[in-house]
This record gives sequence, structure tokens and C-alpha cells, in this order.
Amino acid sequence: MPIYVYETIPAAPDAVPERFEFRQSMADAPLTRHPDTQVPVRRVLSGGLVTFTHGHSGDACAVPSGPPRGGCGSGNCCMT
Repeated sequence: MPIYVYETIPAAPDAVPERFEFRQSMADAPLTRHPDTQVPVRRVLSGGLVTFTHGHSGDACAVPSGPPRGGCGSGNCCMT
């Protein structure tokens, strides 16, 4: 079963949310309340999708999904 990261939803703008991990099935609905304190919570999404392609030189490079940032050049992967 995966472990999900949640954080409390602060009641005041200057309050710091509490982050915690919770093991649950992928089929379970996300938590809406902290299991101990019953404070409202939200699931924190982390990680990301990375696509591996080959640049002009044939070296594999990771290109984050989403809008392009930069272009071809030193240290960047060119996608053709």
C-alpha cells in the first residue's frame, strides 16, 4: 500500500500546516480530516513525471513534462 503525504489546512493565514504521512490503499478516498485531531487536511502531491528522450548526441536526458523551459544549447536537451 502506498504512503501519502497530507497537511493540515491552517485556520489562520500565519499558521504553519502540519505534514504527516498516511498509508492507505489507492482505492481509498483521500483523507479530509487528520486521523488523530480531526483537523481538516489536504493531500500533498509530490514527485513528477519525467520523460526520457535522446538529444542530438544520442545521450539520454530527462525532460520534465509541462511547458518547455529554455531551448537547445549547452546543458539542455534538444527535442526534434
